[in-house]
Amino acid sequence: MADLDPELAARLQFEVPHAARIWNYWMGGKDNFQADRAAGAAVAEVYPEIVVMARQSRRFLIRAVRYLAAEAGVRQFLDVGTGLPTMQNTHEVAQQIAPESRIVYVDNDPMVLVHARALLASTTSEGLTNYVHADYHDPERILAKAAEALDFRKPVAVMFMGVLGYEPDLDVVRSIVGRILEPAASGSHLVLWDGSDTSPAVVDGADKLVESGGAPYILRSPEQLASCFEGLTMVEPGLVPITRWRPDDSETEHIDAYGAVARKP
Repeated sequence: MADLDPELAARLQFEVPHAARIWNYWMGGKDNFQADRAAGAAVAEVYPEIVVMARQSRRFLIRAVRYLAAEAGVRQFLDVGTGLPTMQNTHEVAQQIAPESRIVYVDNDPMVLVHARALLASTTSEGLTNYVHADYHDPERILAKAAEALDFRKPVAVMFMGVLGYEPDLDVVRSIVGRILEPAASGSHLVLWDGSDTSPAVVDGADKLVESGGAPYILRSPEQLASCFEGLTMVEPGLVPITRWRPDDSETEHIDAYGAVARKP
C-alpha cells in the first residue's frame, strides 16, 4: 500500500468494502483491505467467474488499446473510471506501440489519487500521462481538465471499462457517454465493456456484493449496452462477450460481460 497522507487516509474508510479495492482483490492485486477481501470472497462464492471476469477485462483492455494504437492510429486516450493500477495499464500498452501517445486517466477515488503519482512517473519521454480527479457524472469538468492535455480536434479514444453500472439510470449513462464523446473529432472511438445480466449466477453475485456492504452495481442486457453505441460504427466483431473480442488465442469462453469498440464517423 502506498504511503497515505492523513487527509486521504481519513477518507479511505478501510473498514468499508470499496469497489476499486474489491476489483483489485479479484485481479490478484495487493491494494485492498480485509473488508474488501471479505466482500470479494462472498461474491466469488456464489459467482466464481467474477475472478475470471476481472482478469479477462484487463486482457480486453490490452487488446482494444493495441488495436487503437497499432491499427486505428489513435494517439490520445481518455480512460474514465480507471480504478487502481495493476499490470499493463492503458498508457503502458499505448506507449509501447506509439511512444508519443497521450493518456488522461479519470477517477474520483482517493486511493486512485494516491497511486496517480506512480502512473505519472512511468510515461515515455515522448508522450504524456495525466490524471483528472473527477466523477463521470461531471462530464464538463472531465472535458475541461482533459483538454489541458488532449487535443479534441484530433481523434481520442474514450474508455469506460466496467464502471457504468454504478449509475442506475440507463438514460443518464447514455447521456454521460454522449456528452464526453460530443467534442471528440471524427475518427475518435468509444471503448466500453460492462457486466451483463446474462446468467442467474452473475445476478446472484451482484446481490451478494450488496449484502456484503459493497456499492450496488447494475447489470444490463447486451441490448441495453448496445444502446450506448448509437450513432457510432462498430469495429468487428461488434458487441460480444469480452473474451470473444479479437482474442489472442482460441480461448473464447462465454463470460457475463460484453464489450465493443466503435468509431465516431
